[in-house]
Order: sequence, then structure tokens, then C-alpha cells
Amino acid sequence: MFKAKVTAKPKLGFLGTGLMGSPMTLRLLDAGYNMYIWNRTAEKITSLLENGATAADSPAAVAIESEFVFMCLTDANAVEQVVFGDKGVVKTGSEKKLLVDFSSIPPNLTRAFSMRLESECGMSWIDAPVSGGVKGAEEGTLAILAGGKLEAIEQIRPIVSNLCNRMTHMGHTGAGQVTKLCNQVIVASNLVTIAEAISLAERSGVDATKLHEALAGGFGDSLPLQIFGPRFAERKVKPLLGHIYTMLKDVDNARELGRETNTPLPMAGLAAEMFRQVSSQGYAQEDVTHLIRLFESEED
Repeated sequence: MFKAKVTAKPKLGFLGTGLMGSPMTLRLLDAGYNMYIWNRTAEKITSLLENGATAADSPAAVAIESEFVFMCLTDANAVEQVVFGDKGVVKTGSEKKLLVDFSSIPPNLTRAFSMRLESECGMSWIDAPVSGGVKGAEEGTLAILAGGKLEAIEQIRPIVSNLCNRMTHMGHTGAGQVTKLCNQVIVASNLVTIAEAISLAERSGVDATKLHEALAGGFGDSLPLQIFGPRFAERKVKPLLGHIYTMLKDVDNARELGRETNTPLPMAGLAAEMFRQVSSQGYAQEDVTHLIRLFESEED
């Protein structure tokens, strides 16, 4: 059972300082926390070191210095390796420490990893996937979807208030991941529909760059429309806001959960097929804006 007593500014660790992890870490640094960080690609932490973070040479080294260890990693394989691999968190974790996983991974694996971590070193696990994208990470307006022990979740609330507008306790371990998959079904389907609508406007002689403004406040409006509508219309793929690979991974995980629970997910299936097509064209590690390519003819 997690027993750490939270001081005014506990020592924090962050594993995975990529597209989302980097701005989240920066916000915690700006809030005055001592941050110990690790990233598989070392050069990606340079700007964070310049802002006061301390580099560690392994996840285990981060965990030994930190009361709370946050991580934001690509997928379940990365999470398993960072937590349970050589020099992983489990090597130095204890019941006095807490692991908070911002990654998006399957709920069943989250539950298995949580049980294993607590069994092997006594450390508790919160699954806390986020929604809000890079903009939300930079501005501290994320939505955090938390699963795990209520006592542990309340311990991190003052810390993550620097990252989010809201953290909702969704239930037992894995409930946060289920909620994130529900979110991704909505987002992925929305992105496909937005790209489709942009294409329809363009081919009908309407200025698609104005579509998001015209629909603002109406029933067709959404945060994805306001962010990605102009990007689709302008074919703007930089700065990177989200990988095709990540969206496809999440939707595939949602479909697997649907199979496990006997839940039909026809829209998720269609969205997955669309993202799979653009991924197969060589854009897996590129921005989701490349989805618009599926709606272009050879003459475009």
C-alpha cells in the first residue's frame, strides 16, 4: 500500500520526455518541482536540462531519487521494458513510492503490470492517460483519466493540477485506460469525418480554410475541428501534434476491448482502416494531418 507522505515539493521523476512528456515535464519544472528525468533518446532531454531538470541514466536511477514517478511512453512494450526490464523502475521501487502512467496501453495489461509491480516491490500504480494533445500539455489544460486507489490518486492531485484542468477518478486500476480508449474512438472517428468534410468543401468550390470558423459554436463544432480543420485544409503537418501510429494503436486497442466485451464498434473499425491505409503509405510516424491524403485524387 502506498504510504508516502507528500511534502510541499516532493521529488518527481519523469520517464519518456517525447511529444507529450516534454511539455508536461517543463510545466512541473516551472511549478518548482525537482525533476529527475530519463528518455530513451538522450538528446531529447537537452532543453529540459537547461530548464533545471536532472538527467538519470536509467529508469531505476529515476525511481530511487523520486517519491512519484511519472511516465509517458509509446506503447505497452515500452512500458513493460521501462518498468520491468534491466535497470527498470521495479529494481528501486518501494511501497513508499508511486508510479503514475500517462501512457495509453490496453487495460488488461495495465492491471497485470500493476499487480506485478506491487507484488515485486510494493509500489502502487495509477493509470492516468491524458487527453488534450500537445496544446493541452503545453498549456496545462489536459484531461486526466485516472484509475487506481483513491488514496493514491488524491496524493497526486496537487501535483497534476499543474498539468490539467481536471483529473477524474474513473474507478479501479485499468478504468483510466478504458476511458482513454472511449475517448480515442470518438477522436479517431471525428478526425476521419473532419477530413471527409474538408474534402467535400474543397471539391464543391467552398473555401475549406473557413469551415472551422463557420461551424464554430454549432452542433458540428468540436475541439478537433478547431485544431485540425485548418491543418487539413492547409495541408499543414508541422508542428507535429500526434502520430498516425499512436492513433492507430489506440483504436486497435479499443477494438480489442470491444471484442473482449462483445461490444460492436463499427465506427472504430472504419477509423482504424483509414489510419491503417495512411500508415501503410509511409506516414506511421508522421502527423495525423496526413489523413487528408486519403481523400485526394491524383489530380489534386
